[in-house]
Amino acid sequence: MDKYVINGGRRLEGAVNVSGAKNAALALIAASILAPGETILENVPRIADVKILLDIVGQLGVKVGWLEENTVSLTVPEKVSYIAPHNLVKRLRASNLLLGALLAARGQAHISMPGGCNIGIRPMDLHIKGLHALGAEVEIEHGFIKAAGQLQGNRIYLDFPSVGATENIMMAACKAKGTTIIENVAKEPEIVDLANFLNALGAKVRGAGTDLIRVEGVSELRGTRYSVITDRIEAGTLMVAAAITRGNVIIGKVISRHLQPVIAKLREVGVQIIDDEEEIQVLAEGVLKATDIKTLPYPGFPTDMQSQMMALLATCQGTSVIVENLFENRLQMAEELKRMGANIKVEGQTAVVQGVENLYGAQVQACDLRSGAGLVLAGLAAVGETEVSKIELIDRGYEKFEEKLRGLGARIKRVQDKNVNGGK
Repeated sequence: MDKYVINGGRRLEGAVNVSGAKNAALALIAASILAPGETILENVPRIADVKILLDIVGQLGVKVGWLEENTVSLTVPEKVSYIAPHNLVKRLRASNLLLGALLAARGQAHISMPGGCNIGIRPMDLHIKGLHALGAEVEIEHGFIKAAGQLQGNRIYLDFPSVGATENIMMAACKAKGTTIIENVAKEPEIVDLANFLNALGAKVRGAGTDLIRVEGVSELRGTRYSVITDRIEAGTLMVAAAITRGNVIIGKVISRHLQPVIAKLREVGVQIIDDEEEIQVLAEGVLKATDIKTLPYPGFPTDMQSQMMALLATCQGTSVIVENLFENRLQMAEELKRMGANIKVEGQTAVVQGVENLYGAQVQACDLRSGAGLVLAGLAAVGETEVSKIELIDRGYEKFEEKLRGLGARIKRVQDKNVNGGK
């Protein structure tokens, strides 16, 4: 295992480009098994989660090959295996998207309950409810999900706008007979990207980005070439990195309309944002002010940016209140930030952050992907040296993270963590 060693206190300056979106790429890779033939995906981030899912679809029978640094070819046979490898599925939450894709492609699916970050309970009940409404028989036994059936279009209402459930139902509905109407769906940009990709394969999906998605089933889909959208969470993380170091950074290859909740909160604390749609300049100087945050489904403030903002608010003058409405374990990073001198009190799903003049270097540990990023940002601003361990969690979602930060002037290096398994 590796760790980051960060010598903080240096203002970030310069320009950096954002990689392809992790959550969009994972959905598109899963959806590719719907279409026999070759699909080429561009702007795919080379991160741990993507590599795991490519290994999974490879074991299902898909021929996978990297054509360029961020372009991957997926050649799908007429019949993929419907049994997903347990040893890989348990490492990746997004493997649950194979449920809807395999049902549509093969009429059955057999996967283990997925793994991923420990950010709280993320039940599969809405996924199962939706697939059952399409005619699938779904059983859960001993940690495995088995689903089978001839899919028929239906009207489905989601009790909560779950991203994963929306994606699973969309994929399954693409080859169901008749029309499927899904209400109270997730509106995230990744949902829109999946719908656009499915349509490029030959599907008929309408309404993505609104409360209601309509899918007309088709008999067959075909491979295509498609470019993944850029990662709004990586872009937001880099924006906060500039703000927490009181830096001046230009972030390129962004889709600024996806970042409006983050832009709004950064402006509230006193950060200057120059928004040029595909490029954002972040300029922060002097004392920043406290603000309040409530995480909500898109277009609300994203839960995946809450940890990074907690780190920033720990350095802002005044008292901030963070309410985490989506995942009950998302506030666990507060204990690690307190090791660095942060003044944070957590009660239930609320964190009260009293800004301090300085954070100080310490040995801290990532709790999950986004908390790991937040601790790196805290280390960039801290006085002295910070060590962030368990950075394999960060590798799950950020491509060339330390390289990008070093390019902006950060003093960060990856070293072997000799305290793990005796350094072996």
